[in-house]
Amino acid sequence: MATAFVVGNGTSREPISLPQLKEHGKIYACNAVYRTFTPDYLIAVDVKMVNEINAHRYQMKHEVWTNPNKAYNSYHNFKYFQPSKGWSSGPTALWMASAMHGYDTIYILGFDFRGLPSGNGQYNKVNNLFADTQNYKRSVDPATYFGNWERQTLTTIRNHKDTRYIRVVKDGDSFVPKQLRDLSNLEHISVSDFKKQWHC
Repeated sequence: MATAFVVGNGTSREPISLPQLKEHGKIYACNAVYRTFTPDYLIAVDVKMVNEINAHRYQMKHEVWTNPNKAYNSYHNFKYFQPSKGWSSGPTALWMASAMHGYDTIYILGFDFRGLPSGNGQYNKVNNLFADTQNYKRSVDPATYFGNWERQTLTTIRNHKDTRYIRVVKDGDSFVPKQLRDLSNLEHISVSDFKKQWHC
């Protein structure tokens, strides 16, 4: 397989057109992205999000992957990771594209990790395109701790050394989590360069 796109919901990916991107490769996306876009694979492991997806019956027509959970074992048409990864949705989507489907090149969008700037030099505000909507934090809430995402992302990239990973970051943003800085198969490009490359 050639190229896949794994889509988190960090605000850096907002300028990128997912519908236009879909013609270039399979898209793995997370959680509430289904409200506005239909990816090839939707990954959601949070119980509240799975409940929401089920309430809309989205999984009856589209492929949705989650972990086994007794909270929703009566729901129909979900696909389950066996065994459960126990990871967050974004890193689980990255693992799925890497380990289950084996792409040569995987672009990582919206994996911003740190929060948005709060005006006092700290990056501690929620960084999510769906902030202030159902099942998400408010935009004024503290940023989510990203250590688990960082560790889980590191594990997948380290375990797939023959896969080329390209993380797309906001123009002018040079932040890379400490554990992801010295990986030979991970590089980082700006949103502008990505858009030029894929015309999206």
